[in-house]
Amino acid sequence: MARPSYGEEVKARVKRLFEALLAYVNDEYEEGNKISIQFTRQNETQIAIRGKRRCLEELTLKDKYEGKLTDAQVREALKRLEDFLGILEDNRSATQGSEEWHFTLKLWHKDKAENLRQFDIEWEAKRPEKSKQAAAKLSPPPINPPTVNLSTATPLNNLGQKGIVNPEEFIGREEELDKIRELLQQGSRVASSAISGMGGVGKTELALQYARRHLDDYPGGVYWFSAKAGDVKAQWVEFAIAYFPNFAIPDQLDTLIRKVEYCFQQCPPGNVLVIFDDVSDYNAVKDCVDVMPPRFKVLLTTRLQLGAKVQTLTLDVLTPDQAMALLTLLVGDGRIQQQLGEAEKMCAWLGYLPLGLELVGRYLRRKPDLSLAEMLRRLEEKRLQQPALQKPKSEADMTASLGVQAAIDLSWQELDEAAKQLACLLGVFAPTAIPWWLVEKCLPLADTEELEETRDESLVNLHLLERTEKGIYRLHPLIREYCRLKLEEFAQVESCQGKAEGLKQAFVTALVDVAKQIPQQIITREEVASLSPAIPHLEAGASHLSDYVEDEDVTEPFLGLGWFYQGQALYEPAEVWKKQCVVVAEHRLGSEHPDLATGLSNLANLYYAQGRYSEAEPLYLQVGEIDRQSLPDNHPDLATHLNNLANLYYAQGRYSEAEPLYLQALEIDRRRSLPENHPGLAPHLNNLALLYESQGRYSEAEPLYLQALEIVRQSLPDNHPDLATHLNNLANLYREQGRYSEAEPLYLQALEIVRQSLPDNHPDLATHLNNLAGLYYAQRRYSEAELLFRQALEIVRRSLPDNHPALATQLNNLAFLYESQGRYSEAEPLYQQALEILESQLGLEHPYTINARKNFEYLKGLQH
Repeated sequence: MARPSYGEEVKARVKRLFEALLAYVNDEYEEGNKISIQFTRQNETQIAIRGKRRCLEELTLKDKYEGKLTDAQVREALKRLEDFLGILEDNRSATQGSEEWHFTLKLWHKDKAENLRQFDIEWEAKRPEKSKQAAAKLSPPPINPPTVNLSTATPLNNLGQKGIVNPEEFIGREEELDKIRELLQQGSRVASSAISGMGGVGKTELALQYARRHLDDYPGGVYWFSAKAGDVKAQWVEFAIAYFPNFAIPDQLDTLIRKVEYCFQQCPPGNVLVIFDDVSDYNAVKDCVDVMPPRFKVLLTTRLQLGAKVQTLTLDVLTPDQAMALLTLLVGDGRIQQQLGEAEKMCAWLGYLPLGLELVGRYLRRKPDLSLAEMLRRLEEKRLQQPALQKPKSEADMTASLGVQAAIDLSWQELDEAAKQLACLLGVFAPTAIPWWLVEKCLPLADTEELEETRDESLVNLHLLERTEKGIYRLHPLIREYCRLKLEEFAQVESCQGKAEGLKQAFVTALVDVAKQIPQQIITREEVASLSPAIPHLEAGASHLSDYVEDEDVTEPFLGLGWFYQGQALYEPAEVWKKQCVVVAEHRLGSEHPDLATGLSNLANLYYAQGRYSEAEPLYLQVGEIDRQSLPDNHPDLATHLNNLANLYYAQGRYSEAEPLYLQALEIDRRRSLPENHPGLAPHLNNLALLYESQGRYSEAEPLYLQALEIVRQSLPDNHPDLATHLNNLANLYREQGRYSEAEPLYLQALEIVRQSLPDNHPDLATHLNNLAGLYYAQRRYSEAELLFRQALEIVRRSLPDNHPALATQLNNLAFLYESQGRYSEAEPLYQQALEILESQLGLEHPYTINARKNFEYLKGLQH
């Protein structure tokens, strides 16, 4: 397959078409009105254009050009304007690859000459270089968050480019659209309605079309979630964290469903439509539906008959007239009229099923000289004798299902080996949206541009793969099932077994790599948006990885998922995955394996973070027992696990039990014969110093802090965030002792490091601002302290979920400042919000919660 070029010849052709389009819309062609191209100026720099491709070719023949661009050259130029320069938005959906083009041209300037000048600048700036291509192989491509409409002009929605965007291309079903509206308008409580029918009948498309046409009926928003993409409750919370601005936490959010309930309350005012697509078990969405406010309407798509649980519209196949209209749209009126009888037979043979008609229409459009009679003959030959992809409920369903399967098979024969292997790989993904960066991660040695061309020119053009939004693709469930079957067939051929296993292995390897990239700490909104597209695939594949993952990586997917949810303070799903990690480690590795100890330690850390100390302690003790049996006395993991147990005792005020554990951890480091400046020593020195500081043993704490700081100075770069942490720790000690003049330069130095090394909205920056503010508060420099406290609070609000305990800390500190100044009315709501967060997230008995409650009650006493 030829590699796309961005050389001077290609640039000249692209610029030629671009200049011709600009000239045409500026009315510079004398005979422009004879060219059948329509355009609408949406504004000075945005133009909607519609016309057949041959008319676009004619544009390049006019005026100063000699010889028009060919069909292929026009297609190439349009693609470069879209993918390479990003100034063309393709507004087609089902008609991609046809003669009819409609697109939006997004200009840089209103002036033609300035646009042409900018074209040269942008082309050269974006031209790929070998060094950039090589770098791309070493790191994953940038992750794009899902497309979500957050404008105030139209209701909030996450429909993106799913389905058919242009309503003119949606054939028939007008009566069904009216019925859906009637169903959803019935009743004053939450209306749950379902579109039911066999696979390929168009349930998802009908739901999307209803949502697009009735957006204005739902000012509270339209929200689409795939029931096959994992727990819909977790999907709701992840969506809210990433895209709902400024929502606060209500009382007692101690379960995931209560957090979901609050998300519902934060939707904009007015009616809300929620679409749950491809529901295979009503219980998977029932919890969500049960807590929705009355203004919510629910629409499901399902292959099931849900009975009395919901109001159901059973979607049948198209009528013969609707099927003919769809085939005509796809193939062309002239061609259909010339072969009307064969077209009617074709529709009947396909069981009037939209998916089958789409596949056949695409195939015919690629072969303009192929008669419909010959097409029917080929379909008959390709009709598979094996069982249908889905279990048919009637003879008509069997006909339709086998027709679709034959149509898929015929399209499959059009694919070259590279496209078939790519389709087989896509079939391994979970039945939900597929982020393209994850596909590329599965095939790190593949040429990125060739892979994109295989995707677009083969799978997308043949309607085997759908682009739902930028960087996101979807397989129809029947096509996904077909691809999975083909992969299994592939694996049965002795000469191909290695390739089939290689695809599965590549998928698993990519998932493990994603899991390893999940931060083991607080996860910001941006990180949630970046990681979320991969999470359903990681969840779906986590339990099926044992055959393809080495022992050292078998727990990584579970650990990653646990960290993903814990980092958002979603403790329930975090606990599920961390428990599963323990189960898998014990089953695969045995009851004395160090990785089992790691899994138990991570679960204990989760309980520790929630203040569930009585549940954490036996796990930490079990970890210690495994370590003693499986690790040498000087193993670093043993020191880490001793530190974890010591931290638990420290948090409980059990200082006499914590100290010997911290000392044992340091002794292990000494037995390892580590150099005095080894970075592994620093955290252990730091933790022991924290213990001594808490006990008022300042003279013992200071030399430990200084030693830890010296180690990181020698072993880390000058702008490393860990250096800032150790500077802060020493500064905190000086502040406790009233040594303010020594503390301030350390705080300022730490703050400067994090400003240089971390993003502007990173939670760690908020921590450093908060600590410096604490110093200013102690010095009664209240105006300076307030400014820093407010900055820290704003960073946390921007970067973390609104129910995160770290937010409670910032709220509490600002409230404390206001209280000290007698500004009780300003302090009260902050204390109250902090207490609500901590009660819901950490429980009533967590030390942080108890302290926040005391602060709030003390303020109440002052006010009376």
